[in-house]
Amino acid sequence: MQTLAHFGDGGPGPWILLFPVFWALVIGGGIALLRRTVWRSSRGPGPGRPTVEDNSPITVLGHRFASGEIDEDEYWRRLSVLDEQFGHPTRNTPR
Repeated sequence: MQTLAHFGDGGPGPWILLFPVFWALVIGGGIALLRRTVWRSSRGPGPGRPTVEDNSPITVLGHRFASGEIDEDEYWRRLSVLDEQFGHPTRNTPR
């Protein structure tokens, strides 16, 4: 019995199975690459992504804390006031 495109008489043999596997890997790799780069950035905010604009008071407060203009106590005090004013629940507060 001859299988895999007449392997015994000079056909391609089992190597014929590598072509579909190769192209499946190429297509799968391309889709994975697009999901990790292009498609992820165009979907907008999702789980774990901040929804605060760059010029919001909370972002400005974070930049001031990061640059050392205010200390940690001042940061948390002002953040709690901003959270009450803008309706954002405070997450991971140390108190």
